[in-house]
Amino acid sequence: MTKRTAAKYKIDRRMGENIWGRPKSPLNKREYGPGQHGQRRKNKLSDFGTQLRAKQKLKGYYGDVTEKQFRRIYAEAERVRGDTGENLIGLLERRLDAVVYRAKFVPTIFAARQFVNHGHVLVNGKRVNIASYRVQEGDVVEVRAKSKQLALVLEAVALTERDVPDYLEVDHSKMTATFVRTPALGDVPYPVQMEPNLVVEFYAKN
Repeated sequence: MTKRTAAKYKIDRRMGENIWGRPKSPLNKREYGPGQHGQRRKNKLSDFGTQLRAKQKLKGYYGDVTEKQFRRIYAEAERVRGDTGENLIGLLERRLDAVVYRAKFVPTIFAARQFVNHGHVLVNGKRVNIASYRVQEGDVVEVRAKSKQLALVLEAVALTERDVPDYLEVDHSKMTATFVRTPALGDVPYPVQMEPNLVVEFYAKN
């Protein structure tokens, strides 16, 4: 397991939200932060704090990517024509680990990163083991033949807690997913509200 896997619920508690919509999240039982003073941390956030929280939540949702990676993706979103926040979401959703997670080949985004890194995924018939690999529209992502019967994969396909979004065409009998189009913010099935506009404001000021 990756070192961040065990920390996924800590991210939930730090954010004060069940950001992946997982039924086992500790937020389902107690809606306050970690530590002995968690219940008292209800101070109103400043504008900076609100923007920082929005950035940390979005960054955490995609497997807690590093700040360096996230800033690089933001810089690219800023260069592309159009709304920077929408561009940021589109670039994040085109990450290979995000596509594997959305296609329900694995149960969590953390498992998706490990699944890709371990060479279980093909893109257009070629093995790709880089989680941040950027999928293009029309690309076919497939679970390698030897990996299709892994318990992790079978568990994920059976999950009822989330649906496959319509910008992917998924065939679970063949374990293939076609990336149809780059989604807008409104297309992405986030269990909680994401605010990329606040992320843009954060980076514009810092």
